[in-house]
Amino acid sequence: MNGMKNRLIGYRWLVLLGLTCGLFFCVSCKNTRKNPGTLEAGHSEIWTCSMHPEIIRDHPGNCPICGMVLVRKFDHAQTIHGIPLEELIQPANRYVVSAIPYCSLSVREIQPVTEAYGTVTYDTRQISTISARVSGRIEKIYVHYRYQHVMKGEHILDIYSPELQTAQQELLFLIRDDPANLSLIAAAKQKLLLLGMTDGELEQVIKTQKPILTVALYSNYSGHLHEAGNSMPVPENGGDPMGSVYTEELAVKAGMYIQKGQVVFQIFNTDKCWILVNIDPDAQKMVQKGNRVHVIPETDPAKAFDAQIDFIDPFFSEKDKTMMARIYFSNAQLALPVGSKVKAAITGKGIKSAWLPEQAVLSLGLDHIVFLKAGGGFLAHRVRTGIAYQGQLEILSGLSQKDSVAGNAQYLADSEGFIKANPEP
Repeated sequence: MNGMKNRLIGYRWLVLLGLTCGLFFCVSCKNTRKNPGTLEAGHSEIWTCSMHPEIIRDHPGNCPICGMVLVRKFDHAQTIHGIPLEELIQPANRYVVSAIPYCSLSVREIQPVTEAYGTVTYDTRQISTISARVSGRIEKIYVHYRYQHVMKGEHILDIYSPELQTAQQELLFLIRDDPANLSLIAAAKQKLLLLGMTDGELEQVIKTQKPILTVALYSNYSGHLHEAGNSMPVPENGGDPMGSVYTEELAVKAGMYIQKGQVVFQIFNTDKCWILVNIDPDAQKMVQKGNRVHVIPETDPAKAFDAQIDFIDPFFSEKDKTMMARIYFSNAQLALPVGSKVKAAITGKGIKSAWLPEQAVLSLGLDHIVFLKAGGGFLAHRVRTGIAYQGQLEILSGLSQKDSVAGNAQYLADSEGFIKANPEP
């Protein structure tokens, strides 16, 4: 009985030992299988935020910036279609994965030619005045309408002046009653000349011993006649610029009184004129004083001529921010009408610089952005630009000839407001 009991206990121990060995073997085999939830040997795990990849942790948790749950990634390089995973998880506002064509800087010298339109106008340096030397009444006027062309020495009007009559009487009195007083006689003659009398009129007074009732006023210049203060009349209420406002009769009439020193007329010499050319903002850096200009009049293209930029206004137009350049020229032979339009081709100085196609640069107002080739994608990068000419944009700094940029920056810009470019090196 005791022997049988001992044998049963021994069997139990053998069975228990077998079960223990089998369980140990099964566990060992199970552990040798690859667990997809663990890392392979030699790989460590790190945790990052999908929205803020700069957050790196060695344990799970939440993002300190946005509070999102950190996700696990591997420290070894992984690729998708040949593109490293590190590049694919970059934020889209800094790094763009694309197979768009790219280009590089082109260093060359260009000779910029700027086309602009201008208007023929009066040269203000050629404006002269006709003024009265004595006070009096206009007895007769010999010009009748605005823009009438007068020649130098032409008779303009006659003035009756009591002051002039008194001065003539003083001269005749000295000649008749004190002929030996040569100094006073010379002073009296000089006074009459200063009051506007000519040498011929003075000799006539001395010869006839009778004062002249009127003094003639002559033009000392040649050009178009304008009333004082009405050099460039402007039609009112949008009227026809070629209407009566340009051809109406003069306001100065016979019988009117004028004062000594009063400007009666202005004479505009059209033999020398200006051409005022409007330079657009994108071409202002290419236009300088002294640049050669080829001018083609619209009224007669056969009268094309060459000139140069003589002056550039030191301010911009408030309406369209254009810059005004002046071209002085002789109009004696050309006879271009004042107010007519011309086309000007301005040749600037040669510019040697680095250039990119304009479409490769994205303008963000004060900043200019290119997408720099980096690995399998493009990185937003700030550059400093200069002038634009014929579809090319000058790059002053920010790139080297070894760099490649996206050929079409606008294509890669999902939204301009989200671009955060790297600082310029």
